Amino acid sequence: MIDLDTLQKRAAHYRERTYRTALSLRLHGPQEAVDFVNERGFVYFWPIKDHDLPNLWYATVGARPVPNNHDDPGHVTWGWKDDLLDKRVWYYAKLIHKKATIVSLAMVPYFYTLSPNYGDYENDYLVQYRNGLMSAEMKNIYEALLKNGPLHTLDLHKQAHMTSSDKKYVFDKTLTDLQAEMKIAPVGIAAAGRWGYAMIYDITARYYPEIVEKARFISEAKAQQTILHSYFRSVGMANVTSIQRMFGWEKTYIQQACDYLAEQDEIIPFPDAQRSNTVYFINDIFHLQ
Repeated sequence: MIDLDTLQKRAAHYRERTYRTALSLRLHGPQEAVDFVNERGFVYFWPIKDHDLPNLWYATVGARPVPNNHDDPGHVTWGWKDDLLDKRVWYYAKLIHKKATIVSLAMVPYFYTLSPNYGDYENDYLVQYRNGLMSAEMKNIYEALLKNGPLHTLDLHKQAHMTSSDKKYVFDKTLTDLQAEMKIAPVGIAAAGRWGYAMIYDITARYYPEIVEKARFISEAKAQQTILHSYFRSVGMANVTSIQRMFGWEKTYIQQACDYLAEQDEIIPFPDAQRSNTVYFINDIFHLQ
């Protein structure tokens, strides 16, 4: 009879493969990075404490912390990310938990379905604003991009009328909030400013119209089922609480998605008697030795 401890150890071994932390599986170039994201569906750029998810850093250098020194060989990942921003090979933004996330183009419509966007990017934001669901700063930055097209951060500061030094924190936070709602995304790098480096932003729906079109035909339930299946394929095991911590979904919807995946034999529920809980494992875990 298999026990929970054995399954958890198998899940840890399973993640060595899916996270590519094993030396033989490491990434060595931008195309391998793209293939990794396509394989996993979505990953973090950096490792994020208390949030299990594959990330580009671990897959390139192994499971070690990100150092402060800028000459670490692992920082080659930064160059890959910047060079690929305008290639439309993946979707990069501060998305899950407002942290740097890379999503495959096949998976991103499912995330867009769950965002507060409804297909009319020129007007939807006004409804949000009138309903008190969008700050004035978010509206100003969004309208600057809507009116002027893609802008790097220095020009965006000016066009959004947020140039004073005391506005920097609010500006940066607002950029993150807009990315988390999939309203805007980084789409390139400009040689601008003191350091010759400034992120270029555009409106997600305008830059990636195919994402919006595909999302039209995806229900919220299907989106959650698909994202959750991809998540289980990456991490091997999870419970409702850890899933909620990762995605912020209501527990009722998480349970419904887990029940669906269990009915499809994609995941298997296993009781955690010690915590009066149920842990779900991807089917493959039961076949590992």
